[in-house]
This record gives sequence, structure tokens and C-alpha cells, in this order.
Amino acid sequence: MSEGSGPSPLVRRSLSCSFVVLACAFVWAAAPVLLPLALLVDLGIRRRFVLARTYVMVMVALICESVGVAVALTLELALALGVDRQRVLARSFQIQCLWVAALARSAFAIFSVRLEVEGAEAIGDGPLLVFMRHASTADALLPGLLISGPRGIVLRYVLKHELLWDPCLDLVGNQLENYFVQRGVGSEQEIEGVARLADNLGREGVLIYPEGTRFGLRKRARILEKLEAAGDERGVAQVRALTHVLPPRHGGPLALLERGRGVDVLFCAHTGLEGTVSFASLLRGQLIGTVIRVRFWRVPAREIPEGRDDRIVWLHGQWEQVNGFVAAQDSGDGS
Repeated sequence: MSEGSGPSPLVRRSLSCSFVVLACAFVWAAAPVLLPLALLVDLGIRRRFVLARTYVMVMVALICESVGVAVALTLELALALGVDRQRVLARSFQIQCLWVAALARSAFAIFSVRLEVEGAEAIGDGPLLVFMRHASTADALLPGLLISGPRGIVLRYVLKHELLWDPCLDLVGNQLENYFVQRGVGSEQEIEGVARLADNLGREGVLIYPEGTRFGLRKRARILEKLEAAGDERGVAQVRALTHVLPPRHGGPLALLERGRGVDVLFCAHTGLEGTVSFASLLRGQLIGTVIRVRFWRVPAREIPEGRDDRIVWLHGQWEQVNGFVAAQDSGDGS
């Protein structure tokens, strides 16, 4: 993992863990006052109890985070005391799956969300590389809920460096084999750090978000402007063909394909989590009553081209399928 600039891990964890525990204590202690108040406001604005739902979700998220931190610290202590590392890592993986399931199932119930999955049979067994669409922070729950939990596949994640401020992701994420990448750096060191995740996979997998960041119309427009300024007609055409996703970056995905030769690639397209892009979107009630639709498909290693240029063309072709799935749901055509 690349630590980069910023406070030391000890300082960061002291601050983040303290904040979570204090926030949890405050939110739960204030619930007898603030939750009825939220219900009264909801009755006035008539938005399907959005404030009350959001408050309850915050309560659940903070208690999950606090319990997760306590368990992760216990596992850290076990490692320090010399308990068998493989045994601790197995327990850490179990805790990760339980944490994800608890958070996701709670959110589905609180916000009346329905989950529909197509192509789950394509997941199969590891090893595999998972290339997933990135729409919001919440979509990080889907792999654990749909791949790791049901299939028992340990996934090595490529995560943004800023997520180290989430104490559960920091502690558990560093107990297991993941890489926290500094976005925008694009250095050989960062790309090599991502590529190493594909070493000695066994029955495990690596998950990366090829877009590198959440989709947004402004982000797409900025990418188009840069490509047009550079006179990259091919790149412009590729981006214009993608109306609902950002173009896949080449550094991390291609490095994984190269290091993970002989490993199948599982693609994951999804819609319905756009209402969790920000806390403000939650408060607007965009998530309430939505249907999260997920589609998986798996490309065998033998069908992945060998050359870099051919792989770029292939990757963009697969990403056009991701775009097509999202566009179909956005237009109301779920077929």
C-alpha cells in the first residue's frame, strides 16, 4: 500500500476511530429527541419519511463501524501476540463479509430497496479479475454481498487512498491484501502496486474500478475537452460512445491483465445506487423505493487479446456493454 503524504497510520487511526466512536455515541444518545423530530418534519414535507430513514441508517452504519473497529483491533492484537496469521486472516475475511451483509441488508430494508441480479452464475470460482462500474461509494458493498459472501472468494481491492480515513476499511483492508492507490498520480510505483495484487491469486480475485472515479457528466465533459485539445480523435469517439459511464483507464486494468495472464475477467454493471452519490442525495430521498439491478458476465482468459493495443480495444468494447446496460435501465428498458 502507498501511504504517501499525510499523518502516520497510528495518528490517522487514532483520529478516525475516536471520531466514529464519539459520533456513534452522540447519534444514538440523541435518537430519542432527534428521531421523533425527523418524523415530524417528514410528515410536514411528505417525502416518504426520508429524514427518519436517513437518521436510522446513520445509526446502523455507525454501530456497524464501531463494532467492526472493535473486532478489527482485536484481530490486530491477535497478530501482535503471534496468533497464526492465516487463521486471523480467515476470521478477518469472515468479519468483512458479515459487516458488508449487515450494512447492505439494513440499507435495503430502511430505504425499501429491491435487488435484482442477472448472470450470477457467471461468477463461478476464482481466480478472477473483477472489473466493476463505479457509481457511488455504496457500490463497494456489492462485491462483498454478491461475490465474496455467497462464493467465499477473497477479493483483493484497488481502493482510493482517501478511504484509509474509514477505520474499518483501514484496519481490515490492511489485514487482507489490498492496495490503496493515490488517484491522479499515475506513477509506475502505483501501477506496480496494483499489478502485484494479481500475483499468486490461487482461488482469490482482484477487484478494480476501471473508471478510477465515480461517473459524472462534468467529469465526462472534462475528459472530452482534454482529448479534443490533444487531437485524439479515436479517444474522443470512444468517450462519446459512453453516455452513462466514464472511459476505462488503462494503467491499472492493463497491468492486472498482464500480471494475471490466464485469469478470467468478470465484469459487473449495475444501476440504482446513483441516489447514494452524496449525503444530500440521500436526504432528497433518491434511494427510497429504487431497484438495484446488477449484471455479471465473465470473459474466459483465452478470449482476452495479448497485445496492449488489442487489449485496449477489447476493454473499451466490454465497457460499451456496461454502458449499454446502464443506458437501458435509465431509459426504462430493463430488457
